[in-house]
Amino acid sequence: MIGTLLLSVLIIAIAVALLCVKVIARKNGRFSSQHVHDNPALRKLGIHCVIDQDREERAN
Repeated sequence: MIGTLLLSVLIIAIAVALLCVKVIARKNGRFSSQHVHDNPALRKLGIHCVIDQDREERAN
């Protein structure tokens, strides 16, 4: 049981470290925005944030 717990913690630590490589390696590194309105490809397709869609529907 202890072995499984230690293995799980090790796997999670490795995953977090790999996710943070960009942040750690760059001087002013940060994660990119995951919001829908910040994605140019979705904006080109006309896909909006659910809050914006709700606001548009209420206006109509």
